[in-house]
Parts: sequence; structure tokens; C-alpha cells
Amino acid sequence: MANYSSHRGVLIRSIIGAIAMFMFAIFVLPPLYDLFCEITGIGGKTGGAYTATEITVDTSRQVEVQFVATNNATMPWDFYPVEHKVLVHPGESKEIVFFAKNLTGKDMVGQAIPNVLPNNAADYFLKTECFCFNNQPLAAGEDAELAVVFIIDPDLPASVNTVTLSYTIFDITDRVPVQVSQLQ
Repeated sequence: MANYSSHRGVLIRSIIGAIAMFMFAIFVLPPLYDLFCEITGIGGKTGGAYTATEITVDTSRQVEVQFVATNNATMPWDFYPVEHKVLVHPGESKEIVFFAKNLTGKDMVGQAIPNVLPNNAADYFLKTECFCFNNQPLAAGEDAELAVVFIIDPDLPASVNTVTLSYTIFDITDRVPVQVSQLQ
């Protein structure tokens, strides 16, 4: 009898420990990771919308900007850049279009998360407009052209000649409380 209650106590403590670990991973680790990335500069996160000011275009230099699109494993959309790379002068405003198509028979909402490589270029990649600032609702079978307008800051280190902007698109349909038709 004592052996049974001993095993039961271990089982209960193990279950409580597992629940506590999941709660820690869900609620505590993401803010700690964001803080770590902010302090170290790792992660290539880009900021929010940049308000364009008077920037002088550096015509003496060109930077190659490459574009990559990836779907999260649970996202059944076609998603890709229309152009895979462009040359821009630092300070020059450039618009690039990504194509997205909902391949399912149901309405869905996507959210694109950007990343810039090399990591030390993230602070110099300024987005004035971006589809990543908003959810992207698409009805069943619908497609859309999604634009991003960016400027490479002229203060980009001279050692950086190529910058890669990548997006991963996620299905957030279950997290959006309204119908797709109401979002469009």
C-alpha cells in the first residue's frame, strides 16, 4: 500500500513539473529570447514601419538585396517573391511584390514574419510599407500581390554588399476571431 502511494506521489509531481515546464516555455522564454536578441543583435529582426525622412541616395554604391519566402509547415499557400533579387543604391526607395495564393477550400488568414541577414544589416533595412505589418486574409482559392517598400540606410556598413530579406508565413486563422470576409 505504501509503495502505491509513493508511486502516485511521484506521478503527480511529474505531471505538475511537466505542466510548469510547458508554462515556462510558452510564457517566459519568448520575452527572454527577444531580450537576448535585442542585446546581442542576433536574430535579424526588423523594426516596425519606418517614417521616411530626407535621405540622400548614395549613388556611388549598390547593395544586392535578395528575397526569400518560406511557408510554415502548416501553411498550405503558394508564397514567393516575384523578383528574387534587386540592386539598390543606399537611400533609394524600392518596392518589391510577393505573391500569395490560398490553395485550400477554406478562408484563411496568414501572417508573415520578416528576417534580415546578415544580422548586422537588420537595423539598416528600413521598411516604409510592408504586408508583414498586417494579417493577410485570403478567401478559398484567392490570390494576392503583397508589397513591401524599403530603403537601405546609407549608413549600412561598407563590408555589407548583400542583404537577404526573408519571410516565413504562418497560418493564424484560428487566432483571428472574425471572418476573413470581414477583414478584407
